[in-house]
Amino acid sequence: MSPEGTASYAAAGVDIEAGERAVELMKAKVARSRRPEVVDDASGFAGLFDVSALLRFKRPLLATSTDGVGTKVMLAQALGKHDTIGIDLVGMVVDDLVVCGAEPLFMTDYIACGKVVPERIAEIVGGVAEGCRLAGCALVGGETAEHPGAMGPDEYDLAGAGTGVVEAGDLLGPDRVRPGDVVLGLASSGVHSNGYSLVRHVIRAAGLELERDVPELGRTLGEELLEPTRIYSLACLELVRTVEVHAFAHITGGGLAANLARSLPAGVDAVLDRSSWTPQPVFEVIAGYGRVPQEEMDRTFNLGVGMCAVVPPGVADVALATLAARGQDAWVLGEIVPGTGEARFTA
Repeated sequence: MSPEGTASYAAAGVDIEAGERAVELMKAKVARSRRPEVVDDASGFAGLFDVSALLRFKRPLLATSTDGVGTKVMLAQALGKHDTIGIDLVGMVVDDLVVCGAEPLFMTDYIACGKVVPERIAEIVGGVAEGCRLAGCALVGGETAEHPGAMGPDEYDLAGAGTGVVEAGDLLGPDRVRPGDVVLGLASSGVHSNGYSLVRHVIRAAGLELERDVPELGRTLGEELLEPTRIYSLACLELVRTVEVHAFAHITGGGLAANLARSLPAGVDAVLDRSSWTPQPVFEVIAGYGRVPQEEMDRTFNLGVGMCAVVPPGVADVALATLAARGQDAWVLGEIVPGTGEARFTA
């Protein structure tokens, strides 16, 4: 209660001044993600984007995607490290957009928290802005909501939405995929942002500590699990500009086979060679400590493959060279054969 005995927003647990300070702290970080098409809105109620930039398209299609980072936020909170979880958010959104060939243009974010700690909110949003910079899109706005009573003081969750654009005639997808095409695998940075409910279950059941040094990982378990999601959008767009690409598949929840199957037409299968790559050690650690069977690992995690590209066989070498020039590890993962729209492993 206030000194006069009347109720107030502050007494209810919402600190307006803290929210305003968080906005001031994040401004410089957000500015690093700016694109030329961003227009300032003096009121700050909306993010503005100059769509006259789309006049270069004959028939522009807007693409939109929204996502969060799941229970990975709980590990960030447990370790008190909040500056990279926003990168995960951007990766989950923009790499869904690029699957159809869309260039990510802008994003907005939403953070719900039990208590606004300005420095913490600025770190989170700074990660979102850095992710947008890595993706080539702009962070044009967002919202931070304080939910005292619904969330603990150190709890928060975040989500985001992105918009991209693709020329209608350049839309990628299953209808372009043909038998004989080559499937390229693009390496992940680790677990990314899927399967963390299983990860946390394994940690609890095995009595593991996030601060524990794990020799197989070369760092602590927590550091490994908070490795940010790799953002593929610029590499994928460069690939589209350089060679013919028929489809992409973003490998998220559901694993490699299930997500790749979404980018296949009914008349073909993707046959994948499991021996063509070695998953990062973190997956072996999860499987070993949790006694997780291979089938469950396959349908929960990316297992080292964060994105797939389906290209004609004659351009595979150029495609791999293009990705390598951008620092993206990639390899021939499999091939497209006549089938029923499934993705399966040969070994």
